[in-house]
Amino acid sequence: MELTALLKQQIKNRMNIDNPWWTLGCIDADYKKMPSRLYINLFYPLVKGMEVRRSVILMGPRRVGKTVLIYHSIQRLIEDGVSPQQIIYVSVETPIYNQISLEILFELAKEAVVKTDSKETFYVFFDEIQYLKDWEVHLKSLVDTYRNCKFVASGSAAAALRKRSMESGAGRFTDFMLPPLTFNEFIHLKNYSSLIVPAEIEWKGYRMASYSAIDMNRLNELFLNYINYGGYPEVVFSEQIQSNPGQYVRHDIIDKVLLRDLPSLYGITDVQELNTLFTVIAYHSGNEFSYENLSKESGVKKETIRKYIEYLEAAFLIRVIHKTNENAKRFQRATSFKIYLTNPSLRCALFQPLQSTDEEMGNMVETTIFAQWIQRSNAQVYYANWKNGRKQGEVDLVGLHVATQKPAWAVEIKWSNHYYEHPGDLRSLLEFLDNNDLPEAIVTSISKSGDRQQGEVRLLFIPAAIYAYMVGQNTFEKKQQRLGL
Repeated sequence: MELTALLKQQIKNRMNIDNPWWTLGCIDADYKKMPSRLYINLFYPLVKGMEVRRSVILMGPRRVGKTVLIYHSIQRLIEDGVSPQQIIYVSVETPIYNQISLEILFELAKEAVVKTDSKETFYVFFDEIQYLKDWEVHLKSLVDTYRNCKFVASGSAAAALRKRSMESGAGRFTDFMLPPLTFNEFIHLKNYSSLIVPAEIEWKGYRMASYSAIDMNRLNELFLNYINYGGYPEVVFSEQIQSNPGQYVRHDIIDKVLLRDLPSLYGITDVQELNTLFTVIAYHSGNEFSYENLSKESGVKKETIRKYIEYLEAAFLIRVIHKTNENAKRFQRATSFKIYLTNPSLRCALFQPLQSTDEEMGNMVETTIFAQWIQRSNAQVYYANWKNGRKQGEVDLVGLHVATQKPAWAVEIKWSNHYYEHPGDLRSLLEFLDNNDLPEAIVTSISKSGDRQQGEVRLLFIPAAIYAYMVGQNTFEKKQQRLGL
């Protein structure tokens, strides 16, 4: 494309609109007043740090707040003393930037802000970078050429971004995944943190940090709201969107992934097949599937289903969880597995909001808790399922020790208070604990908490909402530790 003087001026004019801090000294008021996600505290140090010459690749599903995270990082840079004229934001999907290299866009931005010194430090943000072909080659070149600048790129096509980041950006890119909201983030953003009180539990011989609720009924109302609407920041704060979440989530998230992102990435021609399969999975999130029964229910061939599941996982819409047997041994050739939505509110958008007494609540509470767990990149989580003659059983959540691959803990996810009064009814869990010499397990409930002894086994009951909050909080803290923060 020839860059005429007129086109260059139009691009600079557009950049002035997209970088209001060049003249105002701060980001737009609309973005400034939005509450920050907790992940800003993990992301911003990577943006600010100049010690390591790396570009940061911000990845995540659609509509989880990547652009807002970028704007809030820009505001923090300004507050930390960085000149607003040294901060550049470019949304690559802007039509006028079509097919223009990142380096040319960077140079035009410097001209627009009247800063052309090649040795000056800049913080440069390229949003929706997947819209530029071979973006990873462009970005690596920038990192190598402009050693005193920090480049940050974001994109929603997480699968392609991660693959290309690993292939072309070795030693030059740092990946950062922004997931849907966890329940503890949801509570934080809604300003209900005062409902949660720090507490302690005894677990595996240690006193560990836990939580309780001042008003368990209110916390459960918020938990249900999170299940229905809580994965996306915009939905959380908009009653208008909550009145018709299907239109927003379906159009802006699901349809764009199923009809545009995945077909363009993987050359899918029959998008109706992919949509049908995803709808079946979403309706039965938390169920055990096989390629055989998925094929029968969706009408899609088994070979095609394998590929579609891989694509849907790569797009961060679903997560496949594999099983062990009653002795926590993994199957060499497992023909069945569980599939969970990575965000429970996807189901609400496709069908209808749930009530706390609905039959589907059990599976959706299970989906919600798994949604907190699977944000840990190294989480060794499984479920146990077995059948010996007439005896069969299942345990919802099993953790394997990384080194020994033996069971380290077990959790039975229930949306019921029944088992607190009748722990002996948890026959599958008790059998699994006995088979694997585990002295204790966690069981979730609606509102009951405390210890229940069943023979030699200790069952620790925790309300499902509290347990989801704990897992989300612990996941965040582990990411902090891993980043050295």
